Amino acid sequence: MTERHGDARDGHEHPRTTGEHGGRGEQGPPDAPDAPDVLRPAWDELVSTARRTVADGLVVGTSGNVSVRVGDTVLVTPTGVPYDRLTPDDIVGVGLDGRQVLGSLRPTSELPMHLAVYGATEARAVVHTHAPHATAVSLLVPELPLVHYMAAAMGGPVRVAPYAAYGTPELAENTLRALTGRTACLLRNHGTIAHGASLDRAYDRTAQLEWMCRVWLLASSVPGLTPALLSPEQLAEAGERLRGYGQRR
Repeated sequence: MTERHGDARDGHEHPRTTGEHGGRGEQGPPDAPDAPDVLRPAWDELVSTARRTVADGLVVGTSGNVSVRVGDTVLVTPTGVPYDRLTPDDIVGVGLDGRQVLGSLRPTSELPMHLAVYGATEARAVVHTHAPHATAVSLLVPELPLVHYMAAAMGGPVRVAPYAAYGTPELAENTLRALTGRTACLLRNHGTIAHGASLDRAYDRTAQLEWMCRVWLLASSVPGLTPALLSPEQLAEAGERLRGYGQRR
């Protein structure tokens, strides 16, 4: 992520200047090329999506991170820079091997998790947040109870990946296991991650997941009552109906 423990995405800020701890200039690739024109619109959309996570309350400050894959280049939010300060010149890109190929700002510290998702799925975009209701649910259960049929849009019951320190290969591995057959999961004591064929799709899944978590927390908080849950059969039926949902192109 761009997370709190040594990363300003969650608190301990790295100054946005040149120097040992990141910023413009000395930490990026020395001969980083200008971004090809095809990457500029993707970067603009990435920045817009990142700002939306803040506006919609899915992250606080600079927590969370967003990436989008264009060919063999992954554009990703940089560590420790508030999203409202990002400009077209702040573009950050890495190869699928993690080597930085664009920009001088350091990539998010959650880069291993993003690259793991791209390596194991057909994803073209990844959104990671610290959404409050989803994070709360991750503390309570190993899987989000089936409170709503939109779980089918994520491939089935949404799992909780076991806790591991942010930015580690262990977290990336835990995430991939929880994402098996799914397009979103919860990260214990941490937040959410969702992927899709576009930034809009990944973001929509993130928002839906946060909403479902809020619904379950609200329903389960009523004394003396137990939330009614969908059966696997009902979820499967919803999944079939969702395949034909929306406008045909």
